[in-house]
Amino acid sequence: MNPADIAEQMAEIDDDKALVVVFRLLPKEQAAEVFSYLEPAEQQRIVARISDRELASLVNDMFVDDAVDFTEEMPANIVRRVLASADPETRKAINQLLKYPESSAGSLMTTELLRFKSEWSVAEAIAYVRENCSELASITYAFVTDDYRHLNGVVSMKDVLGSPDEALISSIMDDDVIYATTLEDQADVAERFKKYDVVSMPVVDGEMRLVGLITIDDVVDVIEDETTEDIYKMAAMAPIEDSYTSTSVFALAKKRVVWLLVLMISATFTGLIITKFENMLTAVAILTSFIPMLMDTCGNAGSQASVSVIRALVLGEVHFNNIAKVIWKEFRVSIIVGICVAIVNFIRIIVCYYIGMYTVDPGQNIYLIAGVVSMTLILAVICAKFVGCTLPLLADKAKLDPALMASPMITTIVDAVSLLVYFGIASLVLL
Repeated sequence: MNPADIAEQMAEIDDDKALVVVFRLLPKEQAAEVFSYLEPAEQQRIVARISDRELASLVNDMFVDDAVDFTEEMPANIVRRVLASADPETRKAINQLLKYPESSAGSLMTTELLRFKSEWSVAEAIAYVRENCSELASITYAFVTDDYRHLNGVVSMKDVLGSPDEALISSIMDDDVIYATTLEDQADVAERFKKYDVVSMPVVDGEMRLVGLITIDDVVDVIEDETTEDIYKMAAMAPIEDSYTSTSVFALAKKRVVWLLVLMISATFTGLIITKFENMLTAVAILTSFIPMLMDTCGNAGSQASVSVIRALVLGEVHFNNIAKVIWKEFRVSIIVGICVAIVNFIRIIVCYYIGMYTVDPGQNIYLIAGVVSMTLILAVICAKFVGCTLPLLADKAKLDPALMASPMITTIVDAVSLLVYFGIASLVLL
């Protein structure tokens, strides 16, 4: 079976003893790979029940980046066991990678990469690969360095295998290398993987010395983590570190309650606006029935604009410098959307009135009331789109995460704006 499938099956085993028995049945060369696919909870269950000798063998057989990922997720007592059990070379590599910031390129990389010297012949390079390939994370590309590990070029194994034995690596390498630096943010690295369509990328330090390699499997994890984090923020939640099923009820509540309190308190302004126009609502009672529809429609309109702009920001399609273009585009969209919604709403109110769903006091004109609500929709949708498209851009300019300006925050602001527009128009026309 594929190691990932084995890990998936092992995750279904509830009994710790049975889990360790199954893990010990795995061939030695397969155990480390299966272990790297397990969730931290299962990894911890296994490590707690195996001997230091087994742990040492496991850690030494893992690729360094997988060992670092595992170590970062474990409690301090297990980390001490891991570092004490690993051989000196592996321990040094793990400690080196653990020094880099959590979301940096250095924390993603592995040190087990394929490195050639420019003066080698193709025959020497192939012999080196044959001798060392089992210890390398990837052999798709080899990175060419000098005696001081300065990165000079890159060569694909396809070009190496297709060249004469006597050809020098310097003659077939490409000196235009796409690379990352150790302290660079992992999201920027993932964006570069996408832009240049590469499957691996070398990592250099401040003096252009080759120190590691990032492979596409780690970048896929970064993209998933970044997307998950944005989804949580757009729903007004603090991101959770573990999976949903392994996160406790108390931890989930803690992540959610803060933003709920902020949004609840900010909604006070909506209540104050309704209270201020209480006399008008008493005079024209039917206006009250349209408030939920107006707030929902305008909130959704603002959310549509904010989500579109946030996604465009994440993909690098727009920047703060494009704010005028974005506002102009959303303004035109809001005119079309607002008119369509207003026409349908006007017809809906009239139809509902004639079939008896709405009751209007004597002396009040249902057509005038329907016109007020429909005109409010047009203006409020324009305002909602404006707020929805500008706030993420302003947040990005202020070095804040644009995802914070998503649906809940936008809806809270737009609710107050739509009510002010509604009562302003109603005051001018109906009173």
